[in-house]
Amino acid sequence: MAIPSKAERPATYDDANLLLRLYELRREEKLRQAREWFMKNFHAATLEEFQKLCPQGSQENAYARMIWSYWDMAASFVTSGVLHQELFIQNSNELLFTWLRVSDFIAVWRERMNNPHMAKNLETVANIMIEQKKQAGSFEAFRKMVQGA
Repeated sequence: MAIPSKAERPATYDDANLLLRLYELRREEKLRQAREWFMKNFHAATLEEFQKLCPQGSQENAYARMIWSYWDMAASFVTSGVLHQELFIQNSNELLFTWLRVSDFIAVWRERMNNPHMAKNLETVANIMIEQKKQAGSFEAFRKMVQGA
């Protein structure tokens, strides 16, 4: 997926305003609760572990889906070129945190749901962030922090 790069256009006030709007959405009470639960409690390496931790119809399931769908939506602004990639990445480590928590089982879930596009924007932007962190030498420390190691 080709994403407009920083070299193609500078960040604008519209980019900053959209990023601020995304932050406002993160302050919504239900999303705030979901984010807190996800960061503290979401540890699943397999789809089976996810289904046990977040059974269908449970509050935990709703929280997990709310988090990764929020970040997939935010990432879609980047992948579509609506939001400046570098500005977003500089301010969105939580997206990478989320991806690292779901990435182990998302391929299996895509297969089972027959939905190859599930969380694809999230994955695309996360992979860019991973490469940047690897180049900076900070990815392993971030990954260990996410895994609680």
